[in-house]
Amino acid sequence: MSMKSEVKLLGAWPSPYVLRVRIALNMKSVEYEFHEEKLSSKSQLLLQSNPIYKKIPVLIHKDKPLCESLIIVQYVDDVWSSASPILPSHPYDCAIARFWAVYIDQTLYPTMKSIRGASEEDEKKRLIEEVRKGLALLEDVFKDRSKGKGFYGGDRIGLLDIALGSILGWLRVVETLNGVKLLEQSNTPELLKWAERFSAHAAVKDVMPETERLLEFSKTLVKG
Repeated sequence: MSMKSEVKLLGAWPSPYVLRVRIALNMKSVEYEFHEEKLSSKSQLLLQSNPIYKKIPVLIHKDKPLCESLIIVQYVDDVWSSASPILPSHPYDCAIARFWAVYIDQTLYPTMKSIRGASEEDEKKRLIEEVRKGLALLEDVFKDRSKGKGFYGGDRIGLLDIALGSILGWLRVVETLNGVKLLEQSNTPELLKWAERFSAHAAVKDVMPETERLLEFSKTLVKG
């Protein structure tokens, strides 16, 4: 069995959660088969591999499926531990990175997605301001955790870089569709520079969806 066929990833190119896993695998130089799922009709392999949630991403390693992007990223870090550590080595640093990754998933990204469905202008403005406040928080976290280096993980991309970086494409879509700036010099100068570094990283640049392509895809989504 080849190494590539040992590792399969079920996903879809627009998904930030799938992007996380692709970045982690790239950081570890792991070859894998990518199975593009159609969001309208889920494959039998997906339904068998994730019968609980029936969602992407699913990583299949040696015929064993794993679900949930942050769990998969941590699994990839544990299994291919010899190259490019993703999680911090110190337990406290690791816990802090996990905390803010969960904040992104449970608070920041859902708020960002809600902007699309907001029918009232006041509600849309409120949500945009909430996202700006969340990004300002993550700006402070970056200053604290990066220790003057280029990433949340210091010299290299870490868990929190992947968690936040994976939503950059959709953040740019929200900016474009609403004529606003969410990452801006006045509010998040360090994150603005970080976003450029992250997007240009060798593990990221070939899998990060282009904003224009995401914009086209967003037109197919049902509002709400």
